[in-house]
Amino acid sequence: MRTIISMPVTAKETVLAFIEAMNKTDYREARNYTSDEMKFVGVLGTRDGAEAYFKDMEKMRLRYKIRRVWVDKEDVCLFYEINMSGNFVPAFGWYTLENGKIVSIRVIFDPQPILDQSEKQYENG
Repeated sequence: MRTIISMPVTAKETVLAFIEAMNKTDYREARNYTSDEMKFVGVLGTRDGAEAYFKDMEKMRLRYKIRRVWVDKEDVCLFYEINMSGNFVPAFGWYTLENGKIVSIRVIFDPQPILDQSEKQYENG
């Protein structure tokens, strides 16, 4: 008997499955939900292409705690807290899908706590 694995159907299901895979650091699984040409735009930089994005994510190993989800057709907006090296940073992520794949991620947050931590680490040597 063959096991059938169902893929997400809606934009919301796709984004939530992507976040779940990211939280498990299962980047191979997360990659299934993105297009090759995916573009990431964030406060600290941009990445063109899924390969560049996942290369960074494997180093950063962020964790997301979703607080709220909004959906408008193929756009999904998440309000979440991102665990960035022990700093829980409130953020918004806007995910756009085409043909069932994430093609764009835009994330905004206040980077000051991260910059403050980096400055303290620099000062302490």
